[in-house]
Amino acid sequence: MVERLRDHYGIADLRVLNVMDRLPRHLFVPEALRSQAYKDNALPIASGQTISQPFIVARMTEILDLTKRDKVLEIGAGTGYQTAVIASLSRAVFAVERLPNLAAEARERLKRLGIYNVSLKTDDGTVGWDSYAPYDAILVAAGGPEIPHPLIDQLRLGGRLVIPVGIDQKHQNLVRVIKTESGIETRDFGPCAFVPLIGEHGWRPDR
Repeated sequence: MVERLRDHYGIADLRVLNVMDRLPRHLFVPEALRSQAYKDNALPIASGQTISQPFIVARMTEILDLTKRDKVLEIGAGTGYQTAVIASLSRAVFAVERLPNLAAEARERLKRLGIYNVSLKTDDGTVGWDSYAPYDAILVAAGGPEIPHPLIDQLRLGGRLVIPVGIDQKHQNLVRVIKTESGIETRDFGPCAFVPLIGEHGWRPDR
């Protein structure tokens, strides 16, 4: 998996590659799918959600350019795999998961793996987690119709936010935002496919 990330996709950040080489991805997927854990595709998990393709996990993490000083907000913890990756590269992660069953399982899984710099709660991720703002970096693992303004508000000056954005739930592009004194700077990193970002500042649950 890591060789393909490096040689085929051009992931160059050795910190990201080393973390993903070390983390047991198979422990983050349903038992029936563990034989597919290291293949180059997303996999279904509980409640109609997915664990992202390894390339997307690596790309989003690389784009964030994390350091061990960073405080990170993650929206959409899922099974906790991306959470574990960014927690290994940063000082602290505050993760929000909308679905209680996924949040509980992710919390227990991270604890078993000895990852203790993560705080995880069940809530509407589109409103962020204001109590611990501002954040050095924010990662959103679901696709929304626009960038939720509460997340921009909770980003420190110079902070980075990575999010899939699209005009509908089937067509998204991966966007990085950097907060500046005059507003925000955005860069498009190309097409991607994510589950919808549901919440007050995302898609409605019935869409």
